Amino acid sequence: MQVLIDYFEHIPSAHRSAILIGGIMFFWLIEDGWPLFRFSYNKWRHAGINVFFTLTTIIVNFMLAFVLVATSDWAVINKFGILQWVQLPLWVQAIGGLLLLDFVGAWLAHFVQHKTKWMWRFHIIHHSDQHVDTTTANRHHPGESVIRFVFTTFAILIAGAPMWLVFLYQSSSVVLSQFNHANIVLPGQLDAFLRILIVTPNMHHVHHHYVQPYTDSNYGNIFSVWDRIFGTMQTIDQKSIIYGIDTHLKPEENSRINNLLLIPFQRYRKPVQK
Repeated sequence: MQVLIDYFEHIPSAHRSAILIGGIMFFWLIEDGWPLFRFSYNKWRHAGINVFFTLTTIIVNFMLAFVLVATSDWAVINKFGILQWVQLPLWVQAIGGLLLLDFVGAWLAHFVQHKTKWMWRFHIIHHSDQHVDTTTANRHHPGESVIRFVFTTFAILIAGAPMWLVFLYQSSSVVLSQFNHANIVLPGQLDAFLRILIVTPNMHHVHHHYVQPYTDSNYGNIFSVWDRIFGTMQTIDQKSIIYGIDTHLKPEENSRINNLLLIPFQRYRKPVQK
């Protein structure tokens, strides 16, 4: 366990980049071999749009990274946060910390974005993708990247998470998000087994179905437990899923970077709710 802590406490930026890029390449290869849908689209052009938003997310996080470090250091030095108030074995601290960070920094952030109109305007960009694959995981408007960063900062403060745990969480979040957005479908028994603990592609694809109530379900990123606890779990036959969001189904609206950047500032459209 100490080896894991030492690694993530000093994880090189090159390794973090390798996790991001390696994950995309790995799941891309799997998608080619065992796709859920055989999309008739230009995969490279589609990836280019999502890579653009991946880069804006990296830039936002890089510019604000000092806030995460300062928050974590302050919590540890001042013994603030749940993990600082109780004495736990390191392995329990790691699991409990990941659960806390995932709940506040991912699940709660995601839920609030769906329920708060001005935040939803930014989140639409993620849902507007009509060809969901592993690159969709990082398709976030820069404004949403800031919103998620704020929630992550609060998650670190509430948990009292040391930086090794923050880096472990971020690395796990990247890989699991790429996995559960991948254009693949798992066999029923394997999916049922894995979703006891983690969010699977079969589970998260439902969230990207283009109409409510499916859009407002399955908010999880790493752990599947939160959707079960809060009753936000939905299921649907994988082959009947239609990706996108019912308010922005025109290609000129959901596949052009200039319009995607402007969507949060355009007139609000109510969901059709078919």
